[in-house]
Amino acid sequence: MTRKRRSGADPVLTEIVRNGVLAVTEEMKTNLMRTAYNMIIYEALDFTVGLFTADGDTVSIGLGLPMFIRGMSQTIKAELRQFGAGGLKPGDILVTNDAYTTGSHLNHFTFSLPIFDDGKLCGFACCMAHWTDVGGNLGGITTDIYSEGIQIPIMKYQKAGVVNQELVDIIRMNVRLPERAMGDLRAQITAVKTGERRFLELLDRYGRDTVLAAIRDIMNHSEAAARARTRSIPDGVYEAESYMDDDGVEIGKRVPIRVRVVVKGDAMTIDLSQVGAQVAGFYNSGATTGYACAQVAYKCLTSPSDYPINEGSFRPLKVVLSRGTVVSAERPAAMRWWMTFPMTVVDTVFKAMEKAIPGRTIAGHHADLLVALINGIAPKDGRFFIASVGPSGGGWGAKLTEDGMSATVCLNDGDTHNSPCEQMEAKYPLLFECHALREDSGGAGRNRGGLGTEQVIQARAPITVNMQVDRVHCAPWGLAGGRDGKGNEVRLRLGGKEVSNLPNAKVLTQRLNPGDAFTLRAGGGGGFGPPAERDPDKVAYDVRQGYVSREAARTIYAVELDPAGNVDPGRTQRLRRRVRGT
Repeated sequence: MTRKRRSGADPVLTEIVRNGVLAVTEEMKTNLMRTAYNMIIYEALDFTVGLFTADGDTVSIGLGLPMFIRGMSQTIKAELRQFGAGGLKPGDILVTNDAYTTGSHLNHFTFSLPIFDDGKLCGFACCMAHWTDVGGNLGGITTDIYSEGIQIPIMKYQKAGVVNQELVDIIRMNVRLPERAMGDLRAQITAVKTGERRFLELLDRYGRDTVLAAIRDIMNHSEAAARARTRSIPDGVYEAESYMDDDGVEIGKRVPIRVRVVVKGDAMTIDLSQVGAQVAGFYNSGATTGYACAQVAYKCLTSPSDYPINEGSFRPLKVVLSRGTVVSAERPAAMRWWMTFPMTVVDTVFKAMEKAIPGRTIAGHHADLLVALINGIAPKDGRFFIASVGPSGGGWGAKLTEDGMSATVCLNDGDTHNSPCEQMEAKYPLLFECHALREDSGGAGRNRGGLGTEQVIQARAPITVNMQVDRVHCAPWGLAGGRDGKGNEVRLRLGGKEVSNLPNAKVLTQRLNPGDAFTLRAGGGGGFGPPAERDPDKVAYDVRQGYVSREAARTIYAVELDPAGNVDPGRTQRLRRRVRGT
């Protein structure tokens, strides 16, 4: 039985506080976007902001990236272990980008501001955001953390209101574009100070003890909702497995992804201890991300619409990790491309739950950022630049009740956006020849998987491109008789000739000359249910829209169309009888 927690907060005030903390994190998010210097923050939204309790528990986060759910909380708890509550003072701001604390790569700088009210520590404002460059190797596969850039242990960026200028100078000297890095640093400071100011206003208006009691109640409500939804899942042990193509070092050597989910009453255990061992390439992530994988999957299965996202939602969840896996890697494992493998871990948890709760799970999705990292000298000003194409939209898996979404960013990226083609062409020597949906990329099924996208980007000046795409060979799987979607794909056009025989989609430090191009093809989502059970009128509509080819309509969906593109009922009925063997 769950122990009832009572705080005595007024229910009406609790709802005011619930919306208040959401408003605080949304304003933090807005101010960061408006003041950041790099497109990956103000356009792609590769960041998360949040409010936390004095113990480091999540109160509200402004998505952002779902995988940061655990990262900021764990970082604050690590800072509390290092300094202790007594070692923090008003005016302090803490910073780190330690990959083994945040669970992600060194590009994620995390600033935390302890919030004091009348001398009492009552919470934290935190911001984790992606810096375009943190030094280290510019391209290629890294095989240890030391080659990936500057490492900042947990430190005080600001102590009692005074900025640690020596630390700032060290950071400036270790990045290639210091003016842009410093701009993003100041934007993050703006975000956490916004969180401090607005949270203190909330405490001042309603009283510190009252607001903190309301936050405890909000967490208790979230816990109750998660437990109730967990009880609706049949007790049992559910397992599934998939794999990643390779780690970029041992080409073609698959990395196993095995998950085990145990449901008992109102509690769930997600066991990731059998996920593959940490790899030589840079696809590892720290244990914080292993916990985040389980939390993201659990949140989606139990309380996806319960806001704000807070610690209470995860109290019924137990996570099992073993040391030294690709989602619990240990130093000095390389972690630059930390975000790819966790998406498939979450996807595989959904796969495991299909038999238990088919109405609440989803077929496999494209599960990759499909990002191209680019660097070179800009012809218009002769300055060195670093840019990225993506994250690219791909296909999401179909569900029991509906088709999958098309051209949607991968699970790990949540609310992130791709960078507009027009901005990329205006800022960098690139030309987007094509940005379109991929016909027939969605897995066939009673409900069809979403479609992936195709982008063809031409170099207008000499550039170097790095692409680290996975899930080429482990295509997005269908469920309940649905077909797999097409996998991700990378192609090159060099000197006018197409290069399509790549063993995987990891193309590193590739030099492109003017007129050369690269192609990013995002996979489609898996289908749900047998394709021959799809409504023929929906198939005809898909053909008219260019989502499905006439050939696939006939050979996979068993739907015959007349020359005008309408369903031929008689021929379709006969064709489907043959498919069913009746």
